[in-house]
Amino acid sequence: MTREGSAVLYLDHNATTPVAPEVAEAMTPYLGAEFGNPSSDHALGRRARQAVEGARASVATLIGAAPEEVVFTSGGTEANNLAIRGVATQAPAARRRIVTSTVEHPATTAPLALLEASGWTLTRVPVTASGILDLDTALASLGDDVALVTVMLAQNETGALMPVAELAATAGARGAIVHSDAAQAVGKTPVSVDDLGVDLLSIAGHKCYGPKGVGALYVRRGTPLSPLVVGAGQEGGLRPGTENVAGIVGLGAAARLATDHVGTDAARIAQLRDELWTALSARVDGIGRHTPDGASLANTLLVSFPGVLGADVLARVPQLAASTGSACHAGEHTPNATLLAMGVAPDVALGAIRLSLGRGTTRGEIEEAAELLAGAHDALVATAPPPTRSSTSKGTPR
Repeated sequence: MTREGSAVLYLDHNATTPVAPEVAEAMTPYLGAEFGNPSSDHALGRRARQAVEGARASVATLIGAAPEEVVFTSGGTEANNLAIRGVATQAPAARRRIVTSTVEHPATTAPLALLEASGWTLTRVPVTASGILDLDTALASLGDDVALVTVMLAQNETGALMPVAELAATAGARGAIVHSDAAQAVGKTPVSVDDLGVDLLSIAGHKCYGPKGVGALYVRRGTPLSPLVVGAGQEGGLRPGTENVAGIVGLGAAARLATDHVGTDAARIAQLRDELWTALSARVDGIGRHTPDGASLANTLLVSFPGVLGADVLARVPQLAASTGSACHAGEHTPNATLLAMGVAPDVALGAIRLSLGRGTTRGEIEEAAELLAGAHDALVATAPPPTRSSTSKGTPR
């Protein structure tokens, strides 16, 4: 054993990250003595306002934005809804089409479905067998009737990095607004809104060692956007309501940590991720890799175990925390929709497990995880009745 007693071997950082100690420490005063309302014009209120604005500056620094371009939200889902539905409300009548991908998170697909039901046209661009947006098809889909392009920066299950900058350059020239859900990317890989050329970008605090229940939307100056709810004038009127000061302070602290460490974190974690893949592929004959070798998050490894359900493999190793796909789909024994969109056979997709590493992951944990998963797979195959075995369920490493 490489861990203390019954401690969980945690490889599910794409579902959520632990709150960093520095983040918890920064939040603590605002859960106690510093309880002021940032809109109050007295000492407590002014200190709360200063804390909120300090956090805003930290988030802006992390993504290369101006502080006034950062709007705090309750998380990535609200940020996506504000971006997508807020743009749609402001769009001219001649622009009633939205371009997106076939592998977006439900926080994007659900608001898009609402718009589609109300008469908007959606163009869903496919991905390649590697899970990366088909850029040529995406560029060909752009036209003067497109109001919004919304494509995630990093796919939450495969870790694939999308060619957002290349898409944004052409979309912007055609007069479309560009949004990217960067919930999985921010804190794991360097992100610059100017390098990407996006008008809107979503952030989720709990994906980058901050608290749950807080996020942000980057809104480039001059981007037409309507609020989802109305009330007072907080957050420039785009997200009215008394601010979650402690959560916002936590997000700011997480942003400062990411600014200082994202580059070195990514290099170390990528090496561990590659060692995990090497160990698994050596132990499990026919295991498939669905995370691209190149353009992907350093921490993510989506694999498919041949001849078994991924959920069954994880059930045999309760000391390991991982996912069979997106956390939002936990418990469903249906083929992973992202893998199906990549052209992966359904029986192969059913064997998928997402392993996502973090700052605290050690080499010992990687070695242990590989042994546990390989052992669970072998045990399942050995006890499975012959009719359930499928020769088509063996994935091809990519």
